[in-house]
Amino acid sequence: MSFISVLFALLLEQARPLSKGNPIHAALRAWVRWSTQNFDAGKPFHGWLAWGFAVGGPSVAALLIYWLLITFVGWPLGVIWSAAVLYACLGFRQFSFHFTEIRDALADGDEDRARELLASWKQMDASDLPRSEIVRHVIEHSVLSAHRHVFGVLAWFSVLAAFGFGPTGAVLYRLSEFVARYWQHKSKAHHQPVSDALQQTATVIWTAVDWLPARITAISFAVVGSFEDAIDGWRNYESRFNGDNDGIVLAATAGAVNIRLGVAAPVTAVAANSAPALPPGTVDRRREARPGQTPELAHLVIIVGLVWRAVVMWMFLLALLTLARLLG
Repeated sequence: MSFISVLFALLLEQARPLSKGNPIHAALRAWVRWSTQNFDAGKPFHGWLAWGFAVGGPSVAALLIYWLLITFVGWPLGVIWSAAVLYACLGFRQFSFHFTEIRDALADGDEDRARELLASWKQMDASDLPRSEIVRHVIEHSVLSAHRHVFGVLAWFSVLAAFGFGPTGAVLYRLSEFVARYWQHKSKAHHQPVSDALQQTATVIWTAVDWLPARITAISFAVVGSFEDAIDGWRNYESRFNGDNDGIVLAATAGAVNIRLGVAAPVTAVAANSAPALPPGTVDRRREARPGQTPELAHLVIIVGLVWRAVVMWMFLLALLTLARLLG
């Protein structure tokens, strides 16, 4: 019944999106902080232990509640619980309003306002960015946000739900991304004690967790966009920067709509691979995803269409799988 859960969650998220300071996310942040304070002692083992409690605890709790509901009450409540968990994990509206505000500012010709909104959204210096670079940043960050808040969540949810694990995959994916980003930010921005071992553990696990969803997202964009160009861009990029999940998503996006993402002048693979790693969620602007047209305002509408076509394709596939299970 994955299709029903996803459908309900998407409709509810569009109608009543969770606010930024909602109690669900606040409780999860408090849980992550508690796990950090009690288990992060600076050794690699403690990093794995802290990650296990921060991410594994809520994931196992979601699974146990799902199993209890379907065992002692019935599958309808299991579907409702899965939809509720997905609703908390999905985040279309958590980033789309940033996209809309910047797009409207650019449409009105207010580039200064667009720079301010972009700087506030991504906590970056956008004061000297020309118009095309503003559009490029917005596309890159919006595509990666859609991947992390929507397609990655759906990918892990669908895979584990098929094996009877209910909404566990959605919780695992979202929290894996969150702790990797949160611990980096907490250590660097607020200078609070988060050990290097814990940050490294979270980053390594996040890279592994995101490996499959990143490629599923890339395939989805290829199918609903220019397939040959998207696959070509993906293949060329991965041959130069193996293991870069974000880059694969951007390369497929660039090929799917024929735009240039990354930097105008590509660097060599040796130079890129020898450069220091960037925190999760940061677009590596030293690399070029794929040459193409210079991003313009009209491309923002094209990107929105690409994302929604991919969502519709996901729903269609889930509906077919659900129907096949019912008939089988």
